[in-house]
Amino acid sequence: MPEAISPFRQADNASAVILRAVALAKSFQMGDSRLTVLKHVDLAVRRGEFLAIEGRSGSGKSTLMHLLGALDAPDAGRIEYEGQDLASLSSAQRSRLRNAHFGFVFQFYHLLPELNVLENTMLAPMIQHSWWAFRLRHSELRQRGEELLRRLGLEHRMKHRPSQLSGGERQRVAIARALMNNPRVLFADEPTGNLDAQTGQQIMKLLEKVHREDGQTIVMVTHDRMIARAADRVLLLKDGRLAGEDPESAAARIDASRRGQ
Repeated sequence: MPEAISPFRQADNASAVILRAVALAKSFQMGDSRLTVLKHVDLAVRRGEFLAIEGRSGSGKSTLMHLLGALDAPDAGRIEYEGQDLASLSSAQRSRLRNAHFGFVFQFYHLLPELNVLENTMLAPMIQHSWWAFRLRHSELRQRGEELLRRLGLEHRMKHRPSQLSGGERQRVAIARALMNNPRVLFADEPTGNLDAQTGQQIMKLLEKVHREDGQTIVMVTHDRMIARAADRVLLLKDGRLAGEDPESAAARIDASRRGQ
């Protein structure tokens, strides 16, 4: 199978912008009227950054994440990943991009009930490879899945079905699945929204650990201000526009904080 996406190049600078949105606009038809959700949104995400986008329910947070993750297309504006305009890609190329370069964690887990925990974790490479290629790499991929599940404290749950898990355990499986292909960007859409406060904090600690130890780039949307504070930088989405700290200032602040540790 050819490379998942060939036009993308990895920048030499570890803090370079990996994902950029320019003048994004998005609206939806609601009966006889049209609802404008995003109004000329500009955004830059640096490699290795943990960015939180905060906003009230219905503010367009999930819409913005879906656009950034190539799950949907804007009405206007452009999105660049590694300097490449996503609009220049075919539908098949965008699908391969999502599978090989992006990971997604949603509020409602989306685990397949007929698969066990390890099988759900290995879904991305199952989809990415042909049946024969997957079988050839099965041992390697299985080891990768098992390592992720052990790291997330699920080594005793690998053969269990989703129905046998708690909400927090299901979300940890969803995180393992999202990390299976070593994504360059991990998108998290209200990752604690379906959990109690204590379990939600545990999930956030896991995301912080992945960010801190692996340098994982994370873009998270949430309505919870306390959850958003776990990120390096927080932007507020209100009335279809983003407000908050620019990436250059955030990078300088983070670097200064790390030097002071």
